[in-house]
Amino acid sequence: MTRGSTDTAFAPAKVNLTLHVTGRRRDGYHLLDSLVAFADVVDVLTVERGDALTVCGPFADGVPTDDRNLIRRALRLAGTPRAVMLEKNLPHPAGLGGGSSDAAAVLRLVGACPDPAALLSLGADVPVCMTPRAQRMRGIGEILSPVPMPPLHAVLINPGVALPTGRVFAGLATTDNRPMDALPDAGPTLDWLARQRNDLEPPARQIAPVIGDVLSALREAGADIARMSGSGATCFGLWPSRALADKAAHELTLSGWWVRACTLI
Repeated sequence: MTRGSTDTAFAPAKVNLTLHVTGRRRDGYHLLDSLVAFADVVDVLTVERGDALTVCGPFADGVPTDDRNLIRRALRLAGTPRAVMLEKNLPHPAGLGGGSSDAAAVLRLVGACPDPAALLSLGADVPVCMTPRAQRMRGIGEILSPVPMPPLHAVLINPGVALPTGRVFAGLATTDNRPMDALPDAGPTLDWLARQRNDLEPPARQIAPVIGDVLSALREAGADIARMSGSGATCFGLWPSRALADKAAHELTLSGWWVRACTLI
């Protein structure tokens, strides 16, 4: 990279199509079994020489630009300081892994590939975000395996409420739940997905009942499956085509919530 040159990368939204909480370690970390996909709805990062972080975009408010930001921590881990412009298009916190995806994107931009333990030190979602395609994520986020999956057409909705992840996990009735069913050889089908869960959805709905309203709106708009992503509050619905997802998103935009049609890969 020459002085004054820039480089750009996309940080896609991470969507937990399933999220089964299967145990808890003695150190307090929860064990997960989750099918993760990534949407064509993205934050945009541009890097150049320097050592400053600036943030713009519709969700710039509230994004720290000091060492609390995972981008700065990721660059320090890689030993490659850069000036970064972050266009924040994804709501936060939202259950979409936005900060982790941003950190992974900047590591890819600077050509850094820290070991898994170092990535986990940034956050449990950072390892899966390093390779933004469909994966099964187990353990505390370090056991990853690619999953064949056709494109899925979805609508994402965030109702604008922030859910503290720790509080959601603390509301679990049990941390010893069954893992996902065996994945079909050709990849997940809608029937298979419908039989899986997000174990964090019930405690999240207790904290933020509006999540139930979002899920009902998605179902009423014709979603084949409606479920919360991650620890919330973003929810997704699946449709059989992008055209139908686009139509549903247009109708659901009238709710006043953040609504985006997307394709998951």
